[in-house]
Amino acid sequence: MKVKDIIEILRPLNDLMGSLTVIIGILNTRIGINANKLILNIILGIITYFLIAGSGNVINDYYDIEIDKINRPERPIPRGSITLNQAKIIWMITALTGIAIAILHSFLFNIGYLNIIIAIIMAFIGWLYAAWGKKSGFIGNIIVSVSFSIGLVYGAILNNSKVPFFIYFFFLTSFFLLLSREIIKGCEDIEGDKKEGVKTLAIKIGIKYSTKIALVFGIFAIIFFILPYFTNIQNRILFLFSMVFGLAAVSYAVIIMIKRNLERKDFKNVSLILKIGAYLGLIAFLFASF
Repeated sequence: MKVKDIIEILRPLNDLMGSLTVIIGILNTRIGINANKLILNIILGIITYFLIAGSGNVINDYYDIEIDKINRPERPIPRGSITLNQAKIIWMITALTGIAIAILHSFLFNIGYLNIIIAIIMAFIGWLYAAWGKKSGFIGNIIVSVSFSIGLVYGAILNNSKVPFFIYFFFLTSFFLLLSREIIKGCEDIEGDKKEGVKTLAIKIGIKYSTKIALVFGIFAIIFFILPYFTNIQNRILFLFSMVFGLAAVSYAVIIMIKRNLERKDFKNVSLILKIGAYLGLIAFLFASF
């Protein structure tokens, strides 16, 4: 096992992208926080999220070895660069180190225990999704949506134990948008999921009704995306300007979902558009802090 193999299995680019949610939470609640504390909050928050998210990627590959031997043979475990025992050790070290840094963070700034609790929950649901949630279908979709979006709340509590209301709107926007996308991905991959025994909504209740549920969640995402404008966010003008682009993307995806008899290529397009909408949404949340 080499260092590059460890880095690869952690998927650092994905972890850093997820860490953006923590930065957004911190910057949007930074009023009254001195620069030194703000910088250290960002650094420790990113490291905590990075390690815990990375541990989730490792344990996911641990449980997915048989599938990856067929679909992703180039990954470290199936190609033999990392053994299952080594992967388990990497998972434990990264998860526990992430939690330890959250504990250190709490004591350094006397911010209570909520950040520690969230860090432990994040590590737990990373394992839960890999071990059970992925094949459970809708519950797995919820786990994925929560695990990414919770960084927004985590970042906010690092500055202030009392989380502003608009942060919860940020969280719900991200949650419902990702949940809608996960359901749509289930519609797109229905044939492969049947072979793997994954119990997605598309398999349980059919593509037609699954699409309708994804449509409803997409509309919820739009509603919660707009609501922060009417709260005490730091910069309404920049938020409004940047929000338009993400709102347009999600609205377009919703319009496509309204169509009847969607084909696989339609679901693929909707999934991509929702992903773009999610990234544009994060940019809007970031601009709201300027």
